[in-house]
Amino acid sequence: MATYKLDTAHSDILFKVKHLMITTVTGQFKTFDATFTSDAEDFSDARIQFTAAVDSIETRNEQRDAHLKSDDFFNAEKFPELTFVSTSFEKNEEGYQLKGHLTIRDITKPITLNVDYMGTVVDPWGQTKTGFEAEGKIKRKEFGLKWDAVTEAGGIVVSDEIKLQLNVQFIKQ
Repeated sequence: MATYKLDTAHSDILFKVKHLMITTVTGQFKTFDATFTSDAEDFSDARIQFTAAVDSIETRNEQRDAHLKSDDFFNAEKFPELTFVSTSFEKNEEGYQLKGHLTIRDITKPITLNVDYMGTVVDPWGQTKTGFEAEGKIKRKEFGLKWDAVTEAGGIVVSDEIKLQLNVQFIKQ
């Protein structure tokens, strides 16, 4: 069984959300970790575990970051991590489909991510590295991230749909 550890220096965990329904705000988690194991050369039996520190959320706006860490959203004090544990990693015509359980706050829901395998190489220092890009969507309110507001004209301030984008590189152990 091969084990792969996330290379955090060469990985990004991003999310995108509509603000006022006219622009997209991008955020990231700066502190995260993941491991996956696989026996199959094509990774079709991969088992993945991921965690992100909620307190590391960053959207390039300190006030917004503080609000996201509050009980209106993630409640970083009570729920310091979000986690993902895979249930399947299946190859299909377009790449892979990763299914698993995402836990935010104290709510666990199944999610599906579409994954592109970017390749495996040996770097100049002899380490075997494997890269993936993954995308998916969740509804934030399903995970207890319920804060809402409307504009004077009745428009939505923050959309319910969150786009997830992961660009990750793993080091074979």
